[in-house]
Amino acid sequence: MYNLAIISGDGIGQEVMSACEYLLDKIDLEFSFEYGEAGFECFNNNGTTLPEETINIAKKSDAVLFGASTSTPGQPSPIINLRKALNVYANIRPIKSYKGVNCIRDDIDFVIVRENTEGLYSQNEYEDDGKMIAERVITRTASERISKAAFNLCIKRGQSKVTCVHKSNVLKKTDGIFKESFYKVANDYPQIKTEDYYVDAMAMYLVTHPQNFDVIVSTNLFGDILSDESAGLVGGLGLAPSGNIGDHNGLFEPVHGSAPDIAGKNIANPCSMILSAAMMLDYLGEWEMSNDMKNAVEKVIAECKIRTPDLGGDASTMDVTKAIVKELI
Repeated sequence: MYNLAIISGDGIGQEVMSACEYLLDKIDLEFSFEYGEAGFECFNNNGTTLPEETINIAKKSDAVLFGASTSTPGQPSPIINLRKALNVYANIRPIKSYKGVNCIRDDIDFVIVRENTEGLYSQNEYEDDGKMIAERVITRTASERISKAAFNLCIKRGQSKVTCVHKSNVLKKTDGIFKESFYKVANDYPQIKTEDYYVDAMAMYLVTHPQNFDVIVSTNLFGDILSDESAGLVGGLGLAPSGNIGDHNGLFEPVHGSAPDIAGKNIANPCSMILSAAMMLDYLGEWEMSNDMKNAVEKVIAECKIRTPDLGGDASTMDVTKAIVKELI
């Protein structure tokens, strides 16, 4: 029995999480669910976007599933603070072409490993004499740690190259230490090819030859931006899962936001949430079921019969979910 923390958030987060729970109830594994609040609705009800009770539920779970949260003006991001509280320092975002989807190429299969704990997402902002200042903190410790995670993931995926993305020609000290740490760690993995690119060049290369990349490692903000760009290469955010991994905790979430414009319409694509749950099962050591779940999603997408509006169809969130379950059981 796995104890899962379920944090639906708001917007379509609640809809895709309900779909994911429906699927998890149908597979041949046992779960117990404990629910926590977070996000805009949580703030309206409790005066905070991330209650301490939710953090405690997450910390004692075997893994955490997070839906999506709407930005609350003047309040910190609940997902960023939850990542910090759990010290899940590696944000893993797979990018893959799917048959039946209008992708820029049909042979894309790489993953972005994004440092998750510092950089501009530290949210250290302040005003000084009419100037608004945001601190960008990059440490050697975190840079080496995320580089090691990238190389280990490359080995796990059976791939051969890790690409470091930075802007050290301008941010000479902060990105300088990130690049330096990357190559220091690379010395421990002589069997893995290495390269590095400036982030602006990388943004172009992802469009012109995305098939050339295996594992990409970058700082927090750059990794976030590049992963959304990359999702656009393979059909959009509805097919973009992610996992946040630390030494003791795992937090899994779709890359998409709360999409308030379609919330409540039951048309949100559940695939990114379900694929995030598959990543969670991989994290828990349930590799066979994880692969079965990913294969079921791929088959439903490839058949082009049941798909949500973002992929050109007219099916509901639960229509797609039930089609995936049918492939699984």
